[in-house]
Amino acid sequence: MAARFLLLAILALASSHALASDPSQLQDFCVADPGSNVFVNGFVCKDPKMANAEDFFSSGLDKPGNTGNKLGSNVTLLDVTQIPGLNTLGISVARLDFAPYGFLPPHTHPRATELLTLLEGTLYVGFVASNNQLFTKVLNKGDVFVFPQGLIHFQFNKGKTNAVAISGLSSQNPGVILVPNAVFGANPPISDDLLAKAFQLDKKTVDWLQAQFSMGNSN
Repeated sequence: MAARFLLLAILALASSHALASDPSQLQDFCVADPGSNVFVNGFVCKDPKMANAEDFFSSGLDKPGNTGNKLGSNVTLLDVTQIPGLNTLGISVARLDFAPYGFLPPHTHPRATELLTLLEGTLYVGFVASNNQLFTKVLNKGDVFVFPQGLIHFQFNKGKTNAVAISGLSSQNPGVILVPNAVFGANPPISDDLLAKAFQLDKKTVDWLQAQFSMGNSN
């Protein structure tokens, strides 16, 4: 099982790198220096002579994430903040864990295409194109699905057992915007008059939704 997990992870990462959207590096590597006071689009490189193997390493992605939350899901992301050696390489990886009937609500990755490989269980997944066309698929073990950069998408475990997936993302810092949280949990809040008109709801319903997704209640 461990060997199969590693093989699928490598394949997902390799495919994601082919779709990389971050700027290409002009040298072998540019290990991030998070302690630098210089602000750039990404991270300043530390002296290559100071780089070591730990800058390119992480462990524990074989460990299940905690799905004991309202969504019944967990994302373990390894991006440039966990692996400094990813700086400028245009790639990151995530492990997705789902309890039975757990899900990740509609969300986007503003800077990355996502390539998901299902390792265990069954997932119902989909994304919405800019013309509002919905693309969905039921995935089984070993299946792969692509979520194009910036498009709203979701994953739902429709099975009675846990589901596990690995995702390659074409950015060192893909970002994530949860649509319900962004709309109803913005800080400061979006005007309830505006949201009532946008969603054709009464203000009382909008106020209730905003209370559910406020920063203090969003976990």
